[in-house]
Amino acid sequence: MKQDRLQEMLRVIDLEYGQTAYATGRLRAPARVLEAMARVPRDAFVPAEMKARAYDNNALPIGQGQTISQPFIVALMTDLLEPEPDDVILEIGTGSGYQAAVLSQLVKQVYSLEVVPDLAERSARLLAEQGCANVEVIGGDGTRGLPERAPFDGIIVTAAARHIPPALPQQLKPGGHLVIPVGPAFGHQELLVVDREKDGQIRSRSVLGVVFVPLTGVGLAEG
Repeated sequence: MKQDRLQEMLRVIDLEYGQTAYATGRLRAPARVLEAMARVPRDAFVPAEMKARAYDNNALPIGQGQTISQPFIVALMTDLLEPEPDDVILEIGTGSGYQAAVLSQLVKQVYSLEVVPDLAERSARLLAEQGCANVEVIGGDGTRGLPERAPFDGIIVTAAARHIPPALPQQLKPGGHLVIPVGPAFGHQELLVVDREKDGQIRSRSVLGVVFVPLTGVGLAEG
């Protein structure tokens, strides 16, 4: 039964890729992203009362006013990072740990910053239980990035910022991508991809309208 629900989730993700291709330019979900998601049990990352809905293509509450992202959005954001096996990725907003677990299947190392102490502790435990040894959860404000580990091949932000925290694009390697939802809390938000070109120039592009919980942190006041 669980395997059937997982396969249905993957089918719906691929279907939604087709339905949003007008905006994203992506007709199909990449096989390697779907394979990574197939290896990560989403029900392990949701509260007990949400497990019956774990494989629905919806965001779900995880406590502390936070959510586990919709599976389609997890797939799309992972895809937009263009992850490679030797990549080192920074995630801002560990939340449930699910996005980090998916990324862990595709890259060498994930550093994940979580500002809510209880969530940081819980997600670190869950990730360890799932064998995600290449994910390090760090408690603290992620809006200034993680300069001591920079530069990164990619950065992913799992909450909506009012604007792009200025420290983050600077912590990308040339050729790297920052994937971040930008917009007001509970207002119109856009999923952006910020590219650091080989010559160091920073360029951004909008991919899709989205809805995320708000990002908080001192780094936002610096923009």
